[in-house]
Amino acid sequence: MSAHITGVSTHDIRFPTSRELDGSDAMNPDPDYSAAYVVIHTDVDDGVAGHGFAFTIGRGNDIQVTAIQALEPFLVGRRLEETLEDLGGLWRDLVHDSQLRWLGPEKGVVHMAVSAVINALWDLKAKRAGKPVWRLLAEMTPEQIVDLVDFRYLTDALTRDDALAILRAAEPGRAERTAYLLDHGYAAYTTSPGWLGYSDEKLARLARHAVEDGFTQIKLKVGADLDDDIRRMQLARDVVGDDIRIALDANQRWDVRPAIDWLKPLAPFSPWWIEEPTSPDDILAHATIRKAVTPIKVATGEHGQNRVLFKQLLQADAIDIMQIDAARVGGVNENVANLLLAAKFGVPVCPHAGGVGLCELVQHLSMFDYVAVSGTMDDRVIEYVDHLHEHFLDPVRLNKGRYLAPTAPGFSSEIHADALDEYAFPDGPVWSG
Repeated sequence: MSAHITGVSTHDIRFPTSRELDGSDAMNPDPDYSAAYVVIHTDVDDGVAGHGFAFTIGRGNDIQVTAIQALEPFLVGRRLEETLEDLGGLWRDLVHDSQLRWLGPEKGVVHMAVSAVINALWDLKAKRAGKPVWRLLAEMTPEQIVDLVDFRYLTDALTRDDALAILRAAEPGRAERTAYLLDHGYAAYTTSPGWLGYSDEKLARLARHAVEDGFTQIKLKVGADLDDDIRRMQLARDVVGDDIRIALDANQRWDVRPAIDWLKPLAPFSPWWIEEPTSPDDILAHATIRKAVTPIKVATGEHGQNRVLFKQLLQADAIDIMQIDAARVGGVNENVANLLLAAKFGVPVCPHAGGVGLCELVQHLSMFDYVAVSGTMDDRVIEYVDHLHEHFLDPVRLNKGRYLAPTAPGFSSEIHADALDEYAFPDGPVWSG
């Protein structure tokens, strides 16, 4: 008798990070890092389930949970093996549904719900295969990888044949790169010193610790007050020296002219990139800012809603750095498309990971990219924030400023059962007290 998917359970999980201003920036001064968490169950008697989540920052997490629950009828009763063998087909079923699609299309809470479900299924697939997701993906054939991608809306920039050529060109070095990754890990940068609500003393202390821990890049939040930004940038540069890269993140704070004008007095401190200088949907604004502020690089993608937006950012020469997010677009499948687009245009990918569980997820995507897609780590770093990793069964591991490659089966996405109970909103002990 074949196995089936039998149920979907959801949890509204919120962590009170606003109490210490962890995660604070110019647009989000009081975030409570939250997970609209999903578990996919089967009738296989091995205790293995698929775990995934959509990331939010507090209010509205219940809406995201409801959107995930709306996908349960698409899953329950499906044959397990057939579903896991064709996650590209399932992605299309979910995203192209004629009625749910009207609520997007391919954006917002419905698309993020698809991401949570798709990522949970990748977690389940990898656990059943006994491999971490990055390795499971990297050992697939080029044909299997391109079958994951929906090329609708992409073919003016990336065709199936283009993607196959990229993947086949990377095949010969896969084994060597896998071995290097297992031995050396993948470079990280840290945002932990740079939250906007932190005092100067805390910024300096954490920046100093970051350098001592082996990080070669840190990031500061900017955009609330120019004089404060100049002072904080000077302080950070004095602490870390000239050889450490300092990236800046405005979190969508500015219009075009204010972005250009704001960056002029910060330029003498040699910022490596400016992240999200304006609306994440405004491709032409990013292109204008990029041209005006060079050699400061422009990075964006944290709020990129789908592969079409990333395609247009690349076509318009609007970004120097692509920042994919593991839980914003439609999960692993759509991020495979984004990685292939970046490889086609020769743009480095430095993922966003500022949020609960995002470091755990996105490390797999960067490592897959290195082994099987781009074949390089040049100018590529994965964001790291030192918050909430203790709540995961397979938390990220760092050594000397580098992510160590996960070896446990799955997507590193499973949260401890005790944490699911303790931080449940609104009735968990952390909140009910």
